[in-house]
Amino acid sequence: MTPEELVREHTIYSCVMGSRAFGLATEDSDTDVRGVYLAPTPLFWHFDKPPAHVEGPGEDQFSWELERFCELALRNNPNVLECLHSPVVEHVDDWGRELLSLRGAFLSRRAHQTFVRYAVGQRRKLDADVRQYGHPRWKHAMHLLRLLTSCRDLLRTGELRIDVGEDRDRLLAVKRGEVSWPEVESWMNRLQEEADRAHDTTPLPAAPDTPRIQDFLTRARRASALA
Repeated sequence: MTPEELVREHTIYSCVMGSRAFGLATEDSDTDVRGVYLAPTPLFWHFDKPPAHVEGPGEDQFSWELERFCELALRNNPNVLECLHSPVVEHVDDWGRELLSLRGAFLSRRAHQTFVRYAVGQRRKLDADVRQYGHPRWKHAMHLLRLLTSCRDLLRTGELRIDVGEDRDRLLAVKRGEVSWPEVESWMNRLQEEADRAHDTTPLPAAPDTPRIQDFLTRARRASALA
């Protein structure tokens, strides 16, 4: 079975991500599709295991095998967690619906470390652009502000919200380069400080509910083997 066939025939959940999920879409925005496929259990009995992820078959499409997706979500990987909270669902079957019902089981205080670590890496790239070109890549700056806002709100409320809501106009102004870099830096610094303070009082648990996720994955594997 080819990687493309795994995605076409065994996807349990797919959604639209990027600007269209964040509430930041404009006329020229791409449609980024992310998905999760459940590779048939007998494929794992071969020497050549099924791939942990697949790019394609569609343009701007990327999918994870269920186990890999769960591993990343348990680590509170920002990109993977956001997939579970996309407001634009393309496809979902029974296993996909159960995966979505477990969204809260993946969340933990680890999100502070993973979101902030990702943000620090992106901030370094923006600072390098400013040193080289005199300005950052404004689209990247916009998305970093969005990510930091999402992190802060997750730590404050225990819920991950990816739609930018009332921040849309201000963020799009950043994308267009209409906000000065010092203003953007100040905004980023404030969001970082607010996220750090929120970590001290967050309602999120110290660790995700790994046993619930393990039970789900085991049942999915067993059902696939018996199918």
